[in-house]
Amino acid sequence: MILTNIYVLKDNYIWILYNKNNSCIIIDPGLSDVVIKKIIEKKWKPEAILLTHNHRDHTDGIKKILQKYPDIIIYGPKETKKHSVHKIVKGGDKIYLLDKKIYVISTPGHTLNHVSYYLNPYLFCGDTIFSAGCGRVFQNNYSNMYYSIQLIKSFPEDTILCCGHEYTLSNLIFSMHILPEDQYLKYYFQEVKEKIFLKKKIPPFFLKKERKVNIFLRTDDIYLRRIIDFNKCSFEIFCYLRKLKDNFGAKRD
Repeated sequence: MILTNIYVLKDNYIWILYNKNNSCIIIDPGLSDVVIKKIIEKKWKPEAILLTHNHRDHTDGIKKILQKYPDIIIYGPKETKKHSVHKIVKGGDKIYLLDKKIYVISTPGHTLNHVSYYLNPYLFCGDTIFSAGCGRVFQNNYSNMYYSIQLIKSFPEDTILCCGHEYTLSNLIFSMHILPEDQYLKYYFQEVKEKIFLKKKIPPFFLKKERKVNIFLRTDDIYLRRIIDFNKCSFEIFCYLRKLKDNFGAKRD
């Protein structure tokens, strides 16, 4: 199984998994033309599209891809029903594609029915979590978002997080504002800057590293609690950080 991505819309990732038989699945196609061009170039045979949630920057490519490949099967949570979805999925479901079992994981918070897809070692987590950050919380759904992030944190440390956006630098700037003495954050910030300068791809994002650089995975960290408020529980610290980041001049996350 081989993983690749297409970088679109300034900061979106469209993920594609393909196998030795050139069958492929597409995750969250926000655009169509670049995906179709890549499929033709690589001579892939698209089997399915997986949707994590209903935002247009993750779904706008569906119509043209479906026109070009009418046999493709589209999977998504119930909030994506209007996007020509053939099979509605929810947490606990299993999908069989590319001769592999894919687990549907319920990860609400960014949207009410947001899901992620796990095919070991890959976790396609949409806008729930990014490298060094997490998605914006809509509809005041902080508790669901918190527990979704805690669930992702519990995955094996070699899990590769395939997130929906590239916000790493801005996320790290925020994190270093909160934890200005954290040397690992500074190191990772320089590493990402160098990759961008050399025009290298920033992914993959391993959960092992994210547990160190992502403050939304560190809300029970004693050091972080000491800086914010020792009397706050992990959930309260999450809410505090997420609301603070909303007003930090962060990108549309």
